[in-house]
Amino acid sequence: MRILVTGARGMLASNLVPILREDCEVVAPAEDDLDITRRDIVFSVLEGTSPDVVVNCAAYTLVDKAEEERNKALLINGLGVQNIALACQDKGIRLCHISTDYVFDGTKSRPYTPFDNTNPINVYGESKLAGERYIEWIMNRFYIIRTSWLYGKAGNNFVATILRLVKEKPEIRVVRDQRGSPTNTVSLSHAIKKIISTGAYGIYHFTDKTEDGISWFDFAEEVVRMSGCKTKVIPITTAEFPRPARRPKNSVLDTALFSLATGLEPRDWKEALKEYLG
Repeated sequence: MRILVTGARGMLASNLVPILREDCEVVAPAEDDLDITRRDIVFSVLEGTSPDVVVNCAAYTLVDKAEEERNKALLINGLGVQNIALACQDKGIRLCHISTDYVFDGTKSRPYTPFDNTNPINVYGESKLAGERYIEWIMNRFYIIRTSWLYGKAGNNFVATILRLVKEKPEIRVVRDQRGSPTNTVSLSHAIKKIISTGAYGIYHFTDKTEDGISWFDFAEEVVRMSGCKTKVIPITTAEFPRPARRPKNSVLDTALFSLATGLEPRDWKEALKEYLG
């Protein structure tokens, strides 16, 4: 199988590409060579590489910045994905697209399934939902994987931020009234590899396992504990830590359908975090 991965320099792709290369031929053009916002370039690259599957890791991911850069977020996460979907559909190529828990508004009391109504409350979520919609409208064979709280070795993320702060401060304050599930990029990479081999097209949720979710405070406390630091973690409310972009109070994703379709069970979030810190 030949796989083309977009967003090759990003946090997810840096893990995904070597994992896919264990069994597949992988093409991972640099962002300068594959600007997904240019439809002519997308068509040209797919024509020249002839992949069986495209895995789209390219995205605008600055959640707060998106509130003032709405057009840029929509261009990359919306119309950029439209370009990929059009080219894949035209050439009979399957697409695996990575989306987000932020397509939900967070008002549900239980984990979100792929069948729940979307209702993003920030521009980033709106832009990612736009990409999903274009895929659904244009394509016949696709996988959309929604994930959450992603962290990995090759990019800025919550775990890296906590590790930096504990070296600078005797105590840190972390929000306790937002719940979700962390996801190691290695875990997600194996999930992507598994799903694209199934032919079970559709929308799926995948995260590391947390049962009914954890808070950012819980996540930070475990990072501090595993790292052996003595920094005190103090719980605060969302209201005490205002951000430009609203966050859903609950964005825990139900991964049951993914496991049923693939046979792959998510690993415990603490095991995944330990691997990252190790």
